[in-house]
Amino acid sequence: MTSNTALLESFKHSYQDLLETDWSQLSLIYAEDVLFKDPVHEIRGLVTLEDYLIDLCSEILECRFEYLDQITNSQAAYIKWVMHFKHPRLGSKLINIRGVSHLKWSDKIDFHEDFYDMGAMLYEHVPLVGNATRWLKQRLAAKPLEFYLCKTKI
Repeated sequence: MTSNTALLESFKHSYQDLLETDWSQLSLIYAEDVLFKDPVHEIRGLVTLEDYLIDLCSEILECRFEYLDQITNSQAAYIKWVMHFKHPRLGSKLINIRGVSHLKWSDKIDFHEDFYDMGAMLYEHVPLVGNATRWLKQRLAAKPLEFYLCKTKI
C-alpha cells in the first residue's frame, strides 16, 4: 500500500462515523496549516479545524459517511460520498446528502474542500423554508430552465 493510499484510507476511516472519531488524532492526516472549505465555512489551521469538528459533533445525533467512488493521483483526490446524519433541530429523520471531497496533499492533507447541496442538507428540512424549497425544485424540474429564462425580461 502506497503512502497516498494509506493517507486516503486513514482520512476515510476518520470520517466514517463522526461520533466515534478521536479528533485529537487529526494531526496524523492533516497538515498544521490545512485549509478546510465547505459551502458554509472556510477554516485555516489544524487546531481550528479540530475545534470546529468537536463542536459539530456535540450537536449531532448521528453522522456517518458511505464512500461511493474516488479518483486519485499522486497529490490529490476526489472522493464521492453520501453523508447520513441526524440533527435534533431537523427532526428525528435520517438525512442523506450526496457530496464530494476534494483533497490535496504533500505528505499530509493541506487542502480539503467539501461540495454538497445546502438545500438538501438544511433548507428542505426547516418547516417553512423546506416547503418553499421543495416547491421551487418541483417547478424547475417540471419545465426546462430555458422556459423560465425566455419568460423573464432581462
